[in-house]
Amino acid sequence: MNFRYFVIFAEMRTGSNFLEASLNSFDDIQCYGEVYNPHFVGHHNKDELFGIDLKKREAAPLDLIGEMKKNTDGIPGFRFFNDHDPRVMAAVLADPQCAKIVLTRNPLDSYVSLKIAAQTGQWKLSDAKQRRSAKITFDKTEFARQLEEKRSFQIDILKGLQTSGQTAFYIAYEDINDREVLNGIARFLGSEHEIDGASKATKKQNPSDLEDKVSNYAEMVEALASIDHFALSDTPNFEPRRGAGVPGFYAASQAPVLYIPIRSGPQEQALTWLAALDGDDVDGLKTGFSQKDLRQWKKNHKGHRAFTILRHPLARAHHIFSSCILPKGVDSFEEPRRILRNKYGVGVPKNGDLSEYTVEEHRDAFMSFLKFLKGNLAGQTSIRIDAGWASQSSLIEGAASVALPDILIREEQAVLQLSRLADDLGLSAPDYQAADADTPYALSEIYDAELEKLCFQTYRKDYISFGFADWQP
Repeated sequence: MNFRYFVIFAEMRTGSNFLEASLNSFDDIQCYGEVYNPHFVGHHNKDELFGIDLKKREAAPLDLIGEMKKNTDGIPGFRFFNDHDPRVMAAVLADPQCAKIVLTRNPLDSYVSLKIAAQTGQWKLSDAKQRRSAKITFDKTEFARQLEEKRSFQIDILKGLQTSGQTAFYIAYEDINDREVLNGIARFLGSEHEIDGASKATKKQNPSDLEDKVSNYAEMVEALASIDHFALSDTPNFEPRRGAGVPGFYAASQAPVLYIPIRSGPQEQALTWLAALDGDDVDGLKTGFSQKDLRQWKKNHKGHRAFTILRHPLARAHHIFSSCILPKGVDSFEEPRRILRNKYGVGVPKNGDLSEYTVEEHRDAFMSFLKFLKGNLAGQTSIRIDAGWASQSSLIEGAASVALPDILIREEQAVLQLSRLADDLGLSAPDYQAADADTPYALSEIYDAELEKLCFQTYRKDYISFGFADWQP
């Protein structure tokens, strides 16, 4: 691949000045600095490059890349940090003609270096005799915030490379001085030249140990022990991204109220309540929206409200099991039902006859279904992740891309919360009828701590995201 230009993705105090100076030692490579820094163009105190100033750059940011390519003998490039123009990041990540170099450094070293530079006012060192030193105070909250920003930036870079089928040249701070690595970058960029060593124009500013640079070193060590460096507490999510499902939204015939259903929730009860706001029946509700229709509805209904109703994960799983998997003949679940029974040991009656189906069999079958769901949501089964049992988090995230519900109502609080919603709009609140217990056996007849524990393992994200406690019979 013949690259036309390159970008160095880096952060402040990762050695990007040093790397730029070394790359500029090659006859056919020219790095122009932070050309998309919010406060200058290229380098400090410069507000123009190739006739493009800050105002022109804001209006048409990609024009600057075009000018770099047009006016450079060899391959041009620039440094890009996480607070630079996001429009540019999206464009260069998607551009296969742009070579990506990713420069990283131990985030603690970067943090300390940044604090020292801010304290001394020395951001670049060309002569060791001019070095200014200082001790900084470690701030756990400040460091954690910076760490999260760096992590998000790296995730965005990685996702952009993955989705566009590209790769990058990764280099660590410790390798910037390595002649062979620098020549490797040059070959990656398509250079025909080599250098004998790194640039001597820039020097390492703070070569001493961390203990000598941090006044509260012991406190810092203790604080770092509580930071989750490896994201061990993150909830893995292997569910596919979902569309908004706009055609399945419902709006009242007159009232400015939109209902965003979640499959296997109390949809029938919510629709009855929504229709009753205007004295209608469910057939009078508006549905089948396109995204254009929905935007128009919003424009025509000032002060509109959107709601959805969350159901406890265990009750929701039990509902779809009882209504769609257990009975034979539910068309869209006929094939999953057969596979669940034959392959995953979910003991539902083969012929659908529930006359001799016992409560003990029901609990065992439901337990097997929850075990299947745990694997299914983790992407470990051949059966699709159906919207009926997908996590409520993923369904709401999909809907939120078009219409974010401004009120999330827990099913057990629906009477109170829907009444308040109607009051807020100056409407008379109709009665909300709670859903009937599942058949042939209610969840309360089989509930125990073992089921709850397994459900938590299956829907951990929903439990944590929405604060669900144990299900209450």
